[in-house]
Formats: sequence, C-alpha cells, structure tokens
Amino acid sequence: MSERVEPDREVRGAFLVRTGPTQQSWVDPDDPLRLEFDYVQRIAEILRATLVQRDRSVRLRVVHLGGGGMTLPRWVAAVRPGTAQVVCEPDAELLEEVRRKLPLDRRSGIKVRETDGRSGLAAMPDDYADAVIVDAFDGLHVPGALATSEFFADVRRVLRPDGLIVMNLADEAPFRWSRACLAGVAEQFRQLLVTAETAVWKGRRYGNFVVAASHRSLPVADLETAARHAVFGYRAVAGPALRRWIGGALPFTDDAPRDSSGPTGGHTWFG
Repeated sequence: MSERVEPDREVRGAFLVRTGPTQQSWVDPDDPLRLEFDYVQRIAEILRATLVQRDRSVRLRVVHLGGGGMTLPRWVAAVRPGTAQVVCEPDAELLEEVRRKLPLDRRSGIKVRETDGRSGLAAMPDDYADAVIVDAFDGLHVPGALATSEFFADVRRVLRPDGLIVMNLADEAPFRWSRACLAGVAEQFRQLLVTAETAVWKGRRYGNFVVAASHRSLPVADLETAARHAVFGYRAVAGPALRRWIGGALPFTDDAPRDSSGPTGGHTWFG
C-alpha cells in the first residue's frame, strides 16, 4: 500500500494527503486554524459567519461527509470547543494512515465512522445536526449519490430547522453538472449562496464552488466583504442572480445519479 499522507516539505509539522497526483487535504495538526487550500478557507469563512456565531452555551452538532486529513473537523474543534462532530469517511486505508500519522485528540469531540456519506447520513436521526458539511470526492469526482434530490432531502431531514449545509463542488464550464446539483439543493432550501474564484465563474478554468444553503438567512454581505480581502479573490453569488445562473437545470435523482466529470485532461490546476 502506497503512503498517501506525507509531510509538507515547505511547512514544518504540516502534512498533505494525496489521491494520485492530486492534493486532497492539507493539515497542520499543531495549528488547526491554519488552512492552506482556498476553498477550505471559504468553507471556514461561511462557518465562521454562521455556525460559529451561535450561542456558545449550546453544544453544536456537525456532520462531515468526507474526512480526508480531518482538516475541517480539527478547525471546528478549535473554534468551537465542545462541538459534537461525526465524520463519515469510506476509505479505510486512508483512515488507518491518518490515525497513525495524524491522530485526533481523544477530547476533540470528533467521532469517525468508516462509511460512505450517503449511508452515514441515512443512519442519522431527524433534526440532529446544526450543519452538514459535504467535502467528499472519489478521486477527482464528487460521487453522484451525494448530488441527487433524494440526498438533499435527507440532508434536510437530518438538519435542525435552522441548520446549514455547506458543500464543496468542483466543475468547469459550461457547469452543467453543478447547475443540476444546485437545482436539487434549491428544491430543499429557501436560502442559497455559492462562492467561487472569479476565473472559475468566468469559465476560464476548472475549480471549486463552495455552496451554502439553509432556511435561515445567509450572511451574503459578510461573505462579500471577506471575498474582497481574500488572498485568492472570489465572488459570492446569491438571490435572483444565482437563480438565473442555475436556469432551467433539472436536478439529478437516485434513478439517474451522475458523478461530477472532473477536469478536462484529468489534471487540476493545483494538482
């Protein structure tokens, strides 16, 4: 078995998790607040502007579908100590290597389940979670089972009434897959927001869309401010502009799921 968790040669104490030539995760176990990948920073900005602001006397519950090096669970544990977190990760070999090289603090509140995201979510009770974070890839592809109308209906079931889903997608122009995925999200949640780097919005290259959805109002203005100060400039789109972007796309269903296509040529710009 080839090793997939390797030290970052440029940052002492940090590690990269690779899937083939692609960097899947970056984590510094000694400084979990340090986030290297821009899309992970955007996920954290959404969580900081929403979940992290909630009453600290209330213990939050967060479900992660996809674990990698546990970058985001470690970050949540650092910014909201005491949060109960469940991570669903199907890759047994990766989990073993992460446990061996990057062990979690036993007091972190993070529980890891060796299961795929869809099965793990189905096992959750109703109204359980304050947030469901979906950052799950099979190689370069988002699994089709995590992009259907039925999946998003189950996310809604598991979330509390004011809960939040945050999802990492990856796509390239003309974005047919992402539009269909977002159409499924929009069926279940009244409020929807998407962030992406400007070059991705313009269709110049493959990249990440970070999606937030809820029945609760989303902090669009706060994220627009964060976007202006980001190292990697991005744009947040919501409301009528986002609905127009989705257009007449039809949601995927369990009868005909579809994985995301991955980048043309099989290479990401950051791989």
